[in-house]
Amino acid sequence: MHNDPSSSDDLAADLAEAAHVLSTAADVTLLAHVNPDADALGSALALGLALHRRGAVVRVSFGAPDDVPETLRSLDVAGLLVPASEVPAAPPVLVALDTGSVERLGPLADRVSTAGVVVVLDHHVSNPRFGHVNVVDDRAEATAIVVLRLLDELGVELDEPVARSVYAGLVTDTRSFRHASASTHEVAARLLAAGVDGEAVARPLMDCHPFGYLSMLAKVLGRACLEPEAAGGLGFVHAVVTLEDASGLRPEEVESVVDLVRTTAEAEVAAVLKELRPSSWSVSLRAVSRVDVREVAQLLGGGGHRMAAGFTASGPADKVLADLRAALSTVAASS
Repeated sequence: MHNDPSSSDDLAADLAEAAHVLSTAADVTLLAHVNPDADALGSALALGLALHRRGAVVRVSFGAPDDVPETLRSLDVAGLLVPASEVPAAPPVLVALDTGSVERLGPLADRVSTAGVVVVLDHHVSNPRFGHVNVVDDRAEATAIVVLRLLDELGVELDEPVARSVYAGLVTDTRSFRHASASTHEVAARLLAAGVDGEAVARPLMDCHPFGYLSMLAKVLGRACLEPEAAGGLGFVHAVVTLEDASGLRPEEVESVVDLVRTTAEAEVAAVLKELRPSSWSVSLRAVSRVDVREVAQLLGGGGHRMAAGFTASGPADKVLADLRAALSTVAASS
């Protein structure tokens, strides 16, 4: 089941194999990772819509939380999203999107071992290729780009609903194209030409929050801490969002805090601890350029990309931060 990563370098062959599986599939389940973002869910909905139009039975889901992020609901134009409880115990064809490891599927991770065929579409360099078919391009800025290539391989017409879901993943994972190659800008132009209203897609995802968000930021950023000597002297800034801080707000508001903390000029690395349950944390890491936070996250059981990664942890926030400092020191010393 596990392909050797060294034998998966031919992306064109991998795309052709994935297209062959999906072009003949009558029942397809597409899964995003837990706490899905726009790249994971947008990619799943874009591909799901194309397969649905071809006559396949299609469902799109994720393991947790129970509710679909409010800012992403409008992407589901065909009603393909279903709760995790409605995902078959043994899907005939399972597609895992933007999921760097089986564990990232959370409560639905067991479906990988029971599915008839597993297709993995991803852009995480740490992906172990856990599918029967693996299309993993770690040079792609977003899984949405991998999905668009697959749609082209399938001969799918790129209309506005499909293009909008792809664009949602692309604009968020590139931070509004700050981290985008020339070819990715060309992809964006193609999506806009298909009818996507870039501002209408990006604003609810990145620039629209309820008034209570401001109060939460005031509390959280007021407690933020800068440690200039940490991360090998490159600087480390961190903040903590407790359950009390996040009360009444959407997960989208909590996830966006790291994008403000990371703007600290004196810090190479930024971290935000987000309390999921009492003393249970999801930690987001960001770097400017010199520290590989993917390596930091991997030391702590997580993963991600060189400049954006994360992990989960349990215990007091101070203990999580102490473990994070130690991991930062280890990685910074080897850089």
